[in-house]
Amino acid sequence: MPDMKQVLSPAAAQAYYDGFGKKQDSQGFYEDPALDDLIAHADFQDTQNIFEFGCGTGKLAARLLEKHLPASASYLGCDVSPVMVDLAKQRLAAYDTRAQVTLSDGTVQLPCSDHSVERVVSTYVLDLLSEADIRRFFGEAHRVLVPGGKLCLASLTRGVNLPSRIVSSLWMNVFRLKPAIVGGCRPIRLDSFVDDETWRVIHLKVVTPFGVPSEVLILAAQRTPNNR
Repeated sequence: MPDMKQVLSPAAAQAYYDGFGKKQDSQGFYEDPALDDLIAHADFQDTQNIFEFGCGTGKLAARLLEKHLPASASYLGCDVSPVMVDLAKQRLAAYDTRAQVTLSDGTVQLPCSDHSVERVVSTYVLDLLSEADIRRFFGEAHRVLVPGGKLCLASLTRGVNLPSRIVSSLWMNVFRLKPAIVGGCRPIRLDSFVDDETWRVIHLKVVTPFGVPSEVLILAAQRTPNNR
């Protein structure tokens, strides 16, 4: 495992993605196939409220609001980058009060009440976080989801065939050398953070467009003694 001192601080991540801005959408060549798979298995058509952790430019939110969520559904997203928040607000302006985007201070604390959200979504964000913050995120997602609500994730991951193993290995080597070169992202195993008593796996798949491996993971929140 990489030294977690290498993970970008919230301030460093903000600075990087403020500069990256609209170029974020250029990563669609490997992200979009993973998002296609996520959307196909997340049952967004039955969802009335959704929270996105790390909304970026609002590309996924706009797609969900336009094509997949009910017309009555509401969306809330957050991001650590003011530039990304402004881009997302512009992109979602047509949805008025149905879609809101807020600026995060970088702490892993979701701005939602307990058991108030039907879907929590985060794509290509957890691979920037330390292992402790990833675990904290899973706990926060379980807190805000209604029982049976779904956590919908996509992330860079380790390779599953020769081309993707080469890509993930090269990516990790660059990350170890200087994390900012790859935007602070590195291949991780999302499923390794899943507590079987807290989550039920709905869907797990690794897609490898252009040799870039992405893990798509959809979990259902299970009741625990603390939320009965």
